[in-house]
Amino acid sequence: MKNDMLDFNMLNFFCINTRTGKVLRPLRVRWEFPSPGWVKINTDGVARGYPGLATCGGIFRGSMEEFIGAFSAFLEVQTTLVAEFYKVIHVMEEAQKMGLTNVWLECDFALICVAFTVRTNVPRILQNQ
Repeated sequence: MKNDMLDFNMLNFFCINTRTGKVLRPLRVRWEFPSPGWVKINTDGVARGYPGLATCGGIFRGSMEEFIGAFSAFLEVQTTLVAEFYKVIHVMEEAQKMGLTNVWLECDFALICVAFTVRTNVPRILQNQ
């Protein structure tokens, strides 16, 4: 991650340690069904450049792997960190519009998982580690 003051201040606000370790070995990843009554949301956010044109999106699937919905958003010029935070905001807004209360948010950006692991009420979130 490249550092700039905006990203640094945002990470400090969420009390996130910015020192990340090296990946020692690859991890095998597979999609898992959510429990009955839950909706799983797989997301991604990216910026092309630093900063650069940014976008985010996600797909909502139920416990039988059925398609519930999807979204994508163009975020103009942002950093990847900002795009990843916007992604979570969009997910929560879409989940609220759909009336979903039990969502499992899965993302590939560890700092976002750490930031949103704090207790929250709207809606409940389970983060992938």
